[in-house]
Amino acid sequence: MEKIVGRLERGDVPLEESIAIYERGEALKARCSQLLAEAEARVERITLNADGKPTGTAPLDPE
Repeated sequence: MEKIVGRLERGDVPLEESIAIYERGEALKARCSQLLAEAEARVERITLNADGKPTGTAPLDPE
């Protein structure tokens, strides 16, 4: 992503290549967002008993 942004910011890339680079950046952004959402869905919090000892896990954001 950094290379893509750098090339676009320099402005020395032909228009057609700029469009292709931008589209690639958008695809990478979408994939990263998807992976992050999947990772967040798997995150759990540790549950504790009255003594503060771990008893298991529960969803981070129960629905």
